[in-house]
Amino acid sequence: MTFSFQVPTALEYFESLVRSDDHFPLLEAAASLAQDEYPDLDVQQVLGDVDQLLARLKRRLPADAAPLARLRALNQFFFNDLNFGGNLNDYYDPDNSYLNAVLRTRRGIPISLAVLWMELAQGLDLQARGIGFPGHFMLKVTLPKGQVVIDPFTGKSLSREELGERLEPYKRSNGLVGDFDVPLGLYLQPASSREIIARMLRNLKEVHHAQEDWQRVIAVQDRLIALLPGAWGEYRDRGIAHAEQGNTTQAVRDLETYLSKAEDALDIDAIAERVAALRRMAN
Repeated sequence: MTFSFQVPTALEYFESLVRSDDHFPLLEAAASLAQDEYPDLDVQQVLGDVDQLLARLKRRLPADAAPLARLRALNQFFFNDLNFGGNLNDYYDPDNSYLNAVLRTRRGIPISLAVLWMELAQGLDLQARGIGFPGHFMLKVTLPKGQVVIDPFTGKSLSREELGERLEPYKRSNGLVGDFDVPLGLYLQPASSREIIARMLRNLKEVHHAQEDWQRVIAVQDRLIALLPGAWGEYRDRGIAHAEQGNTTQAVRDLETYLSKAEDALDIDAIAERVAALRRMAN
């Protein structure tokens, strides 16, 4: 008897990882994003590389080390000894979002660095979470005597005043001043694993969109729709990318899905006109 089995595609593998919020494998899902760019990537090897870093770090610490001592050891190891940090020279390089590349170059953007840092922190039993801070992903660690907010780009701990200063441009541009101001704590809520992966994908989407690399935009959109099946705007964006790529049938299908679901959207008329134009082109 011959047994045959189908190896899942990169997208099918990703879909299997993000199907449920129970035991969402953040590191594995984040590592798998690189498979569109690196088809031969062994995601389990990436996880193994992070496990090896954790083993090295644990050997430096006594078993009864206090939480603050564990945090200091982690930051020394990650930011100083291994020299992980922000890619200031090429911030918009897609490799900054791919964990296999970040592990190799030790350079990334705040959210990719944060995902690696959090995995090590959790391995040390630290209560660490990511924060979807406007414009710059942050880390938050809860210690017995309070919370520490860390910039994963630099490893620097930030005071309430420094966080407030970083928020000012965002608040001004969004009219969140005066009576519309909200407490700092609202910006420091932990991000879920699903929200973190969505933010990583949207970073990639922006990079590829700026380069008008529609094929790569479509690959990212496929993942966003698998991750957030009710985010109808992602269908619209995939439809537009398909239209730019000349995939008229797929474009019409996605844009019509958007029109049928996002009934109160402000761009309904413009998208309906786009669909009509695509239908005329197809005939």
